[in-house]
Amino acid sequence: MLRLASASPRRRQLLDLIGVAHVVTPADIDETPHPGEAGSDYVMRLAREKARVVRERLPDLPVLAADTTVHVDGVILEKPQSETDCVRMLGLLSGRTHQVHTGLCVLSAAAPTVTCATTQVTFRRLSPDEMRAYWASGEPQGKAGAYAIQGLGAVFVQNIVGSYTGVMGLPLFETAAALRAHGVAVWHGGSK
Repeated sequence: MLRLASASPRRRQLLDLIGVAHVVTPADIDETPHPGEAGSDYVMRLAREKARVVRERLPDLPVLAADTTVHVDGVILEKPQSETDCVRMLGLLSGRTHQVHTGLCVLSAAAPTVTCATTQVTFRRLSPDEMRAYWASGEPQGKAGAYAIQGLGAVFVQNIVGSYTGVMGLPLFETAAALRAHGVAVWHGGSK
């Protein structure tokens, strides 16, 4: 059993997928990137801060926190605030390869585990009409980089190199290894 320091339904589904019992205990922190902060450093810092906030308040269970961002041209793409913002972000990604960084942190009585999974995602060319229609679908709202790979946004993705579940918000390979190191039971597919 662990505490998930996130209200993300996708992260809950991914933990369920690998058989990890958890309770949701969201962390509320300032997620503003620091000037010049690299995408991987940004998500690891946020994951550490979220885990720390929850663990200090409720130290009874190990805590898992994660954060995901899209990074292109040295710019961190956060969640779009409007249709214009969404179209701007998708325009930056259109016909190009970008990075999706997901940082995760596990805190327990053991030494902290902090890591980052980076996936290269290549989009096909998108038309302005497509970008506006995608915004109108409601899916990009609340999504880093203005898209969800597990939803309608999948039709934009030409290729990925790396962790598909990392792009969804929780890289399961890295998560399972980190949780096992902290004594949290994870589905293992056979004898121990």
